[in-house]
Amino acid sequence: MPENLDLVRSIFADWERGDFVSWAEREMDPAGEWVLTDGPEPTILKGTSAYLAWVHDFLNAWEGFRTGADDYRELDDGRILVLLHTSGGRGKTSGLELGLHGGGGAQVFEIRAGKVARVVT
Repeated sequence: MPENLDLVRSIFADWERGDFVSWAEREMDPAGEWVLTDGPEPTILKGTSAYLAWVHDFLNAWEGFRTGADDYRELDDGRILVLLHTSGGRGKTSGLELGLHGGGGAQVFEIRAGKVARVVT
């Protein structure tokens, strides 16, 4: 559905500006899930408040963290696959620059009733 694709594109527009909060307050189902399947701490965050607490902690570890979409693919009526990249982030403690070390990935957004019900990263 084109409106689902437009919704996900608007979320990435926020993220490209470094705003990882507004979309959740506006577009995430209050009972939605944020699923991290890889990395140092795979986890499932349940609810907007859990996501907001996690993203606050995550962003406090980085300076200038950004993520952008490389491609969007509608998988079916309720799911959008996004191929993405991270850039501009520098670890506040480590000094690691994400742009120099890859930073690509994918997310699947599940949309129900016009709200983000689940994001799998």
